[in-house]
Formats: sequence, structure tokens, C-alpha cells
Amino acid sequence: MTVHLNTQADLDDAIKALVKLDPRLKPVVKIAGMPALRRRDPGFTGLAAIVCGQQLSVASAAAIWGRVSKSFDPFHHDAIRRARADRLGRLGLSAAKIKTLKNLARELGAERLNLEVLANEDADAAHTTLTALHGIGPWTADIYLLFCLGHGDAWPAGDLAVQEAMRIGLGLEARPTPKQMAPLAEPWRPLRGAAAHLWWAYYHAIKKREGVIGKAAK
Repeated sequence: MTVHLNTQADLDDAIKALVKLDPRLKPVVKIAGMPALRRRDPGFTGLAAIVCGQQLSVASAAAIWGRVSKSFDPFHHDAIRRARADRLGRLGLSAAKIKTLKNLARELGAERLNLEVLANEDADAAHTTLTALHGIGPWTADIYLLFCLGHGDAWPAGDLAVQEAMRIGLGLEARPTPKQMAPLAEPWRPLRGAAAHLWWAYYHAIKKREGVIGKAAK
């Protein structure tokens, strides 16, 4: 069963179901409150925006994406495929990100990749499809599945904020590694995406109360 988080009501229902699945989350919800749904544009536009923001501050990512999206209006994979690399570089994109975007554009243009159908695939299978693409790492794949497609079971195991929130909320001795995050989240299937929203909300709530407790992944 694939759960979709397309509305705030979807996420609210998923959080309530999670608490029934795992009572340990009840005090987490009490501190975090109901998390707000995060959504971005789906398709190439959404994935390109995430790629542009890899390893950058929120402000820097927004500035670069603003220049890129404004320069190609409407934003379409064919335009990026045809664009000169030096033009893209002047907009602030690194050589690695230009290569990633052009590769994505070629795959979409040749119809070897369909980003929208991933919303209805098993989360782990969709994750594997995305990470097989050049320049798309685990975090980028999971953020796309969660924020752009509303995939209810996408699990961003590499996100530092989620890791730190779980360390505190579950009383773990140390911040879990990405590998350790998989078995920890197993009880929350098929709602791991909703759990991620909850842990982000918890992280921000605790951070305000206890000062800086860690750095969220960009």
C-alpha cells in the first residue's frame, strides 16, 4: 500500500496512525505538535531545484535557483539539455551540478525516466531508481520523493536533523548512522515519510528549547 501525503489532512491522519503503531511517538507529538506538510513542484522542476541546493545554505540555494528558473521560463528539460554549460555556470551552478542536470534532461527527453510514476512505486524501489541517476544521492532522492511527490513512505535516512531528533526522542546513546536508521524506522512502514515530517518538527521544537543541538543536512 502506497500512502500519499498530498494535503495537510493526509499528514495529520498519518501522524495519528503512527502514534497508534508506535506509542513511543506520543510524547514526540506532544512536544513537536502536528508537523506542517512540505511540498514543492513535482517533475523536473522540483528535482532540479533540489539539485541546485545540494550542499548549500538555504539562502544560497534560493538565490541560485532563482537565477536558474528565471533564465529558463518556462523551465523545461529540453531547454536545459540545449543550454551551454558556460551559461549555466554563470548562473552559479557548479560543473558537477550542470552535469547532473544535463544528464537528467537527456534521460527525460529520451523517455527513459518518468519522475511522476515514482509516486506510486514502493519507496525503496523509487529510491533505487533515483539514486541510479548521475549526481542523485540518497538524500536528494528521498527529499524529492517526500516533498515533490508526497510519497508517504520515503525515508531520508541521511538527514542529520532527523538523526539527531531520533537520538533525543528515542533516548539513543548516539546519533544513528544512515545504516542504523533503516531498522529504527521499520515499525513506521508505510508511513516513514510522515515520521520524517514529525522528526523535523520535533528537532526544531527541541532546538528552540535547548539551543543548537546539531546541524541539519542541506
